[in-house]
Amino acid sequence: MPRKMTGARLFAQTLQAYGVTHVFFMDAVLRRALAEMEDCNITRILGHSEKAVAYMADGYARVSGRPGVCFAQSVGAANLAAAMQDPYLGHSAVVAFTGRHVPQFQHRNAYQEVEHEPLFAAVAKFHAKIETLDQMQHLMRQAFREATTGTPRPVHIDIAGLTGDAITALEGEFDIVADLAHTRYPAFRPAPDPAAVRHAAEAIARSRRPVVVADRGVTFSGAAPALARLAERIQAAVVVTLDAKAAMLEDHPLFRGVVGLYGRSCANHVVADADLVIFAGSNTSDHTTANYKLPAPGTPVIQIDADPVEIGRNHPGTVGLLADVASGMEALAAACAPGQHADWLGHSQKHVDAWRAEADKARASTQVPLRPERLCAELTEVLPQDAILIADTGYAALWSGTLVYLRSPNQSYHRAAGSLGWSFPASLGAKCAAPDRPVICFCGDGGFFYHLPELETARRRGIKTVTIVNNNHALTQGLRNLTTAYGERDKARMNECFEYRETDFARVAQAFDCFGTTVEKPGELRAAFERAMASELPAVIDVKTEFGAQAALPWVPS
Repeated sequence: MPRKMTGARLFAQTLQAYGVTHVFFMDAVLRRALAEMEDCNITRILGHSEKAVAYMADGYARVSGRPGVCFAQSVGAANLAAAMQDPYLGHSAVVAFTGRHVPQFQHRNAYQEVEHEPLFAAVAKFHAKIETLDQMQHLMRQAFREATTGTPRPVHIDIAGLTGDAITALEGEFDIVADLAHTRYPAFRPAPDPAAVRHAAEAIARSRRPVVVADRGVTFSGAAPALARLAERIQAAVVVTLDAKAAMLEDHPLFRGVVGLYGRSCANHVVADADLVIFAGSNTSDHTTANYKLPAPGTPVIQIDADPVEIGRNHPGTVGLLADVASGMEALAAACAPGQHADWLGHSQKHVDAWRAEADKARASTQVPLRPERLCAELTEVLPQDAILIADTGYAALWSGTLVYLRSPNQSYHRAAGSLGWSFPASLGAKCAAPDRPVICFCGDGGFFYHLPELETARRRGIKTVTIVNNNHALTQGLRNLTTAYGERDKARMNECFEYRETDFARVAQAFDCFGTTVEKPGELRAAFERAMASELPAVIDVKTEFGAQAALPWVPS
């Protein structure tokens, strides 16, 4: 039965009805609604920048499987829009609200006002304006519907008023309603067309060297069990992208490693040798396919995806299964006869054995300062069995994605879709989504510098994470290309382009009243990690690593 309430209460109770437990925001925005949230069991996390709160909402969404919500006032809309690129590329359901001057102030040089729609156009799948109280309920429902349907991605809502409060004091009669399907993502799990399944099963029956490439759609579909069933049924080798790193454990007999430009040479060799590739929940990007060189041209492709636009985008003649990724793989496993590919599995395992022999040497390095490979080996050993590992982009993703081994089905891994600095605030959002699980952030010093003030947020709100900083006081990933760019020039001043001052992040953490400790030698991480975990404070472990250390790049076809 409709009840009389203010727009602020309608807003807060609608979020509550959609299962929102946290909102991440920069003041000044939606203050009346924030006050009402006290009665709705919604935790309000005030951050230090619009980008940081957006990344918190993103981390929350990726870990919880529910939409993450963030707010900013009108003048912060441009910053919030810039932060939407990572959840957009990472297929994360983030609902972003910004204030916007009322219509009678538009196009009159109103204070702090620019057009918001163009800012969000490239990074949000839906944009709308709430100008009247009567629009609020419908457009909030539509925002959650858009964010969670098909490929999950950010949406943006402008709400009237510089701080979004032009209509929140108004009253009306409303029922609180929510579409339960859109409290999570994927909202729907469609089954594939039986004819398409038969077509795919026939292609698999003809194959002698099948490979399954598991990508981010496997992760947000919760399709790891279906992946194992399909691969075991047809006896296919399995490779994963960084976005599906946790979909199959290191010791699974069919696992062949992480594929792509941030992957392992062994996995790339396996895909290059395949005579059939099954892309599961993949947009077949340049990173996944090593600049579109994997698989070899002409290799038959099966693609399972909930988004019809993605099927066949980069591989003509693709056999497409339009379906939820888990549902599609389950249907395909049921339709296929058991495979027998001992020769292929033996051949592909040799690539893994060769790669691992080289990796083990690097991971066992006794060098001081530490090599990042040794840091990853030690992190593998101390990582809790139910840990959530959040990695930054660049070398942080390459090193952690390839050299930190996941050994428990309860461990999970999420990495930035490309935004340097994403990992630390995202780890705070992840911890809000999973307060009972240990959340570990892995980043470099360059990435950690982006959002250092959020240490104060973590301390103020009691968000207990452990951040491991691979600290070589440089943006090292660019050094290889920078050296090439300099050529025969005098390199005496080249450091101006990539080097930072040495910073003691343990002392920085302590200045924020957080836990901080330093690791300088191999073998010291375990004790430091145990102290960090035992502390009740947000923790930073500053690991001093080799200046300019270069990551080994994976083999890719010429």
